[in-house]
Amino acid sequence: MIFQYSIYAYALIFSFLLAVFLTEVVRRVALRWEIYDHPGERKVHREPIPLMGGVAIVTTFYCIILVHLAITYFSERLGAGWLSENLGAILGADHHVKLAGIFAGGALIFVLGLVDDLRNLSPWIKLVGQITAALVLVLSDVSLDLFVLKDYPLLPALATIFWVVLMTNSLNFLDNMDGLCGGISVIAAFSFFLSIQPFHDELVRFLLMVFAGSVAGFLYHNLTPARIFMGDAGSMFNGYILATVAVVGTFHIENTPSSRLSMAAPLLALSVPLFDTITVVLIRLKNGQNIMLGDKRHFSHRLVELGMSNRQAVSFIFLVAGVVGSGGALLHSADHMGTLIILAQTIGVFMLIVLLMRAHTRRDGD
Repeated sequence: MIFQYSIYAYALIFSFLLAVFLTEVVRRVALRWEIYDHPGERKVHREPIPLMGGVAIVTTFYCIILVHLAITYFSERLGAGWLSENLGAILGADHHVKLAGIFAGGALIFVLGLVDDLRNLSPWIKLVGQITAALVLVLSDVSLDLFVLKDYPLLPALATIFWVVLMTNSLNFLDNMDGLCGGISVIAAFSFFLSIQPFHDELVRFLLMVFAGSVAGFLYHNLTPARIFMGDAGSMFNGYILATVAVVGTFHIENTPSSRLSMAAPLLALSVPLFDTITVVLIRLKNGQNIMLGDKRHFSHRLVELGMSNRQAVSFIFLVAGVVGSGGALLHSADHMGTLIILAQTIGVFMLIVLLMRAHTRRDGD
């Protein structure tokens, strides 16, 4: 156990340091090539900010995972049984097909986002690309295994595609203030790490720590005042990875005190981006607007309308994500009543936020 947690700590720290370095390198390249996110009506920054931070996140994530997979492979060939046995247990020596699917889909999402950062793709082209990346996962035997879907073979695949596309866009929508998308991604990663059943998914927990470190290293440069943005290449990749973890992670074990409602842990970990996406879509539908066009009605923007500064709004959202996400870590050990209480508290938190925003809207209308 000590060895495994030391590996997780090593993965987090190493990926953080590498991402801090690579983000600065990418920032200087973006400045030299004049790749900027320019101010606009739907944006909160007033000066051009370098883009391409997603390149540093994805490069760090892939480099660390692939290098350590190579280490396990060659250590086995060189007869270093102890190293191969212990690292292989964490990195998942028998997960080659699923890993290939996760990496291939992630690469596709990254390239799609990168092209969008440089060329501004239409929303429909992005949607087709996201569906394709999700389909790669399904074809790699990565799909939702919910109890209610087991008797209908096609439904898990469709549910997986919907879930991955939803979360990919949700994190993309959330990237609207300095540090917001990156911070929520890190908090969600730690929530997942605590929620996943210990030592049933060592590979997933290792991936989470590398992912958290990669995003946190970028976040070092992205907190207010941001010196670089991740762009769609980073925000969509973040959503894709977190959605994938929710699919492949084990949040429920049969014959334990936990109920099947413990499967709600991913929803709690990702509740903030889901809340933001759902409320924004509902507002746009109510106003008869295209749900795929951007605006300034996101969770963070509405908090600013309540009187918060951008920094305060981001901090408030971090707090909500941390409080709700930590509840997900308790679901697998709670009985039915405890699980229902945790879920009810989560719903109550967001209902309070909705009531505050509605009260503010009515006051402005008066």
